[in-house]
Amino acid sequence: MKKLTALLLLLVCVAATASARNPRNRKEATAARETIDETPAAPVLLADEQNEPVRTPKPAEEAERPAPPTREARIDDLALGFTAEQADSLVAEWRERQRSLAFNDFVNTYVAFDTAPRSNIPDSVYAKRLRALASPVQLPYNQIVRSYIDRYVEPGRSDIARILGMSQYYFPFIEEELIKADLPVELRALPIIESALLPAAISRAGAAGLWQFMPSTGRSYGLEVNSLVDERCDPIRSTQAAIRYLKDLYRIYKEWSLAIAAYNCGPGNVNKALARAGENCRSFWDIYDFLPRETRGYVPAFIAASYAYSYHRNHGIEPDAAPVPLSVDTLRIERLTHLEQIASTIDIPMETLRQLNPQYKLDIIPATTKSYTLVLPQRKIAQYIAHEREIMAKDSMYLKEYINPANLDKKREEMANTVHIVKKGETLGGIARKYHVTTAQIMRWNNIKNAHKLSIGQKLRIERR
Repeated sequence: MKKLTALLLLLVCVAATASARNPRNRKEATAARETIDETPAAPVLLADEQNEPVRTPKPAEEAERPAPPTREARIDDLALGFTAEQADSLVAEWRERQRSLAFNDFVNTYVAFDTAPRSNIPDSVYAKRLRALASPVQLPYNQIVRSYIDRYVEPGRSDIARILGMSQYYFPFIEEELIKADLPVELRALPIIESALLPAAISRAGAAGLWQFMPSTGRSYGLEVNSLVDERCDPIRSTQAAIRYLKDLYRIYKEWSLAIAAYNCGPGNVNKALARAGENCRSFWDIYDFLPRETRGYVPAFIAASYAYSYHRNHGIEPDAAPVPLSVDTLRIERLTHLEQIASTIDIPMETLRQLNPQYKLDIIPATTKSYTLVLPQRKIAQYIAHEREIMAKDSMYLKEYINPANLDKKREEMANTVHIVKKGETLGGIARKYHVTTAQIMRWNNIKNAHKLSIGQKLRIERR
């Protein structure tokens, strides 16, 4: 609270200083002071002196009067004496609070909370709630959509609480990019069904990142994909590419359900389905039976994810805390740098650096011929700048092992998989949250049929990349 108060004082000081520096304000203030100084002061008479002549004070009496209070010097230091790190901390706290408030305001202001029972909800309630989410993207209700909604909101069946927590980090810049491109903000739900908001997720088919780009599609939309960098996993760069792709698909079909289906299975499969369905079929539901099986569930899953994001409180679901800082900032790196150089110098865990910069496959920023971005917690920006020379001086220490190609292959293998040994009291959901993957992925990687049957000492393979 003290920091927030200090920040408010800082903003007030900025406004006051700006006003004082305005020439018009200075001129008016000077004129006002001169008018006041030139106007003779009227004598003040006590009640019993009303009929007596006014006495002129003598010089001795004037000397006995107290001196007028001196004005305090104006504070010109807009930082109010804060260090760079303290100012960063104030900004970080303000941004984190703003993001949290924005999330809550969306739910409280635009989403109706009703008293319908959380179990055995009638179809009419679901249909009414979806109609209330007025959007250019059609969100119809039927039994197929209902089955996918149940997957998201039924306790223990999904990671929606974790997804809601991560959405407070990812959705603000996803929504900003969608608005800049003049696309519906409801498309923010696509990364939920693509990757469960896991930027390092890789599918069995080789699609990667929040938006699950295949390598060829990613490259065609300007994403760098090589041995050291995979911008499909860069949240901002991949979001910008996905928006360009969605705009192209909408130009083709002029209808969002078809564009969303094409995002999943490709425009070729959608065109085939349209041809087989016949004339006058111009929506996803018209060609449903002719689409690949996976795509038949894709649009219903999108509708269900939009529903779960908006109406989670109606089902008693609250977001988990985001595992990454909500307030971050970006620096440009112009030298070959290992993330360990940063983690070993300033107080940032390697896991945090990896979560904020998932595009660097081997923890190396390959800034040899061009610069690359580095995302850091807002609170650490000033600390990084203060220690930048020390960080860069460690390059030979942390990069020498990567000169040998054999070491690169070894590091790639180490980062690809992790083995977790189950301890007493651990659950599959807790293990998934620890490694920022889904329970379904762990079950698939380890051929687990029952999520509730884990034994102490059991080894679980976690695919990190």
